[in-house]
Amino acid sequence: MRRLVLVVAALALVAWAGPSARVTQVAWLAGCWEQASGSRLIEEQWTRPRGGLMLGLGRTVRGDSLVEYEQTRIFERDGRLVYGANPSGQAPAEFESIELSDSSVTFENLDHDFPQRVRYRRRGADSLIGRVEGMRGGKLRGVDFPYARVACP
Repeated sequence: MRRLVLVVAALALVAWAGPSARVTQVAWLAGCWEQASGSRLIEEQWTRPRGGLMLGLGRTVRGDSLVEYEQTRIFERDGRLVYGANPSGQAPAEFESIELSDSSVTFENLDHDFPQRVRYRRRGADSLIGRVEGMRGGKLRGVDFPYARVACP
């Protein structure tokens, strides 16, 4: 009887923990993405998942002038995905996945100033919406980045 209780408890723990998130679940992010608006161009590029890691980089330019850049990575830790960001002029930050499906992922870090959440949502094979959001000045703020897939250089 004691053995049965231990087996049931172990199965309940596995069921509660759920399956571990794998970086391959966000492989749809891989490739090159752009958003153009007037003279402003936002580029984002992600490598294919390998070794439990995807590397990313982003750059915003206005004409020929660099506005900002960011080095990013998505990796696996303790059964979750982690989005690590190292933006220009700011301290690095990590955000843990809180939602994951075959077409979207949301990362969160409530201790970060702004944003507290980073989201990616796939819209078909060649469209992607990036979003950053969080509290700023006591109000919920958000910025959407509608990207189109482009050929990688």
